[in-house]
Amino acid sequence: MPIHLFSFRNAILPFILSSLLLVPVISTAANNPPDFSGAWTTYRGNPGAAGGPSRFMGGELKLVPAAEKARQDFISVTEGTNHGAGNSCVGGGMPGSMLGSGGYPMEILQRPEQLFVIYEAHNEIRRFYIDDEAQNPDDFFTERNGYSVAHWEGDRLIVETSRLKTQVDSRYPHSNQATIREEYYFDESLTNGTRVLAADMTMVDPLWLEEPLVTTKRWQELSDYHVLTYECTEPVWLDEMEVLYEEAGLEMIQE
Repeated sequence: MPIHLFSFRNAILPFILSSLLLVPVISTAANNPPDFSGAWTTYRGNPGAAGGPSRFMGGELKLVPAAEKARQDFISVTEGTNHGAGNSCVGGGMPGSMLGSGGYPMEILQRPEQLFVIYEAHNEIRRFYIDDEAQNPDDFFTERNGYSVAHWEGDRLIVETSRLKTQVDSRYPHSNQATIREEYYFDESLTNGTRVLAADMTMVDPLWLEEPLVTTKRWQELSDYHVLTYECTEPVWLDEMEVLYEEAGLEMIQE
């Protein structure tokens, strides 16, 4: 009997030691997620490649009849005019702010408890509250970009967005019951070493969508770049000032 016990101990000891050695590795990976910080622009593929890929892949919006009517009503009152969210200096809101980013770059600033996404267009900012930093979304007002909570699953950041406003003035109309799931990760780098960031997105809307909107968005990194200030409202104010000065017979000095 002692001989069998000794053999058992010899057999299981290497397994125990190997398991203990793996613990620090797993812990280190969990505590050191990838850093998405940087400036990102539209994904164009490898330099010199013929026919670059589209800005995002997949995704067909299938609206229920009531939602399609709301969309057509909006089109009917704005078509042929200069009226629109962008012309009124209103940001796109989700998912348009994310899917449309790139032509105007976006910048990501990453901290352990929060990730900030700054879209150059309209100076839109999203905050992803990670793990314990997140609060109950129901405690916050609805917004065009909603409230986003996030957590890491290995090397991927999972972002869940709710508290969205009903939007008809968007390429991706949705009700206030819509929720959006994004999964951010590094895709294969370009041949010149440029990093590629990807996000798999799913938007579910029980009121307006016949089925979820599923798509993937990709960006490539911009070196030595920070997003610029996008001032949309100042020109409107300057036009109003000019009228006031003209009516008063005064010279307007401000530029």
